[in-house]
Amino acid sequence: MECNGCEFRPELYYDDLYQIWVRLEDDGTVSVGMTDISQTIAGKILHVRVRRPGTLRPAGKPVATIESGKWAGPVPNPFDCTIEAANHQVLDDPGLLNRAPFDAWIARVRPAGTLQDALKGLVTGEAARSGYCDRARREDIRCERLVD
Repeated sequence: MECNGCEFRPELYYDDLYQIWVRLEDDGTVSVGMTDISQTIAGKILHVRVRRPGTLRPAGKPVATIESGKWAGPVPNPFDCTIEAANHQVLDDPGLLNRAPFDAWIARVRPAGTLQDALKGLVTGEAARSGYCDRARREDIRCERLVD
């Protein structure tokens, strides 16, 4: 599914700015990644740093930091959690976030409370698609995949 050339996956959960996506894993953890919109805005991603596993992160605080050729900033955490793991493939090759933003998760986290509570502030399905597409159109974001 696409909006302005930006890939969208309706089965994932999204923050209200459509910067990050969240995927539920079978082991009770949650994978956090960048959306196609975010990787396009960031440009070529040069470096990714994930907080140390075992670190408790409150909602709104970063789970990771991304550096690109034109921007450096946080990957915000949508809920209170503990960092479980970093994606070492992304740490070794940050360009994966540009080439495959929905396949290249950044961090796995475990919600501090119930999963149901953690997901309350996120959107999914048709509501997420509508908001994602609205942002892409409103800001005239035309997603492109950077290739090394």
